[in-house]
Amino acid sequence: MDMSRNNLSSGNYSRQAQGGVQSFAFVLAVAMCVLFSVCFTASNFAGRGQSQEIRLESWINPNDAPAASLARLPRIGLSRARAIVAYRNDFIEQGKGNRAFQNCDDLQKVKGIGPKTAQNISQWLKFE
Repeated sequence: MDMSRNNLSSGNYSRQAQGGVQSFAFVLAVAMCVLFSVCFTASNFAGRGQSQEIRLESWINPNDAPAASLARLPRIGLSRARAIVAYRNDFIEQGKGNRAFQNCDDLQKVKGIGPKTAQNISQWLKFE
């Protein structure tokens, strides 16, 4: 009977040790998840207050630039860029000439572009 008790008690000890290791592994995994979450959140908020500088390799001509290039301009986005291209295409199709835009002020003829937007993007535009 003594041997069976030793076997049972060593089996209990083994289960307890295994349970302790599993509990430790679980706590460690949760702690790592929390740590990664905090680091990820902090890195996302780190750049929020900074202005994002736009770098263009060359000036953009709105008279022939595709919508994807125009969309890179500050506060233009894809929908306004498509509106610029549509206005330009309509202008040419109506036989008014091959240059819809002579200067930044002409961009205000496009719906959604006002004086402030035209002024903000003027430094990145060329008109040829």
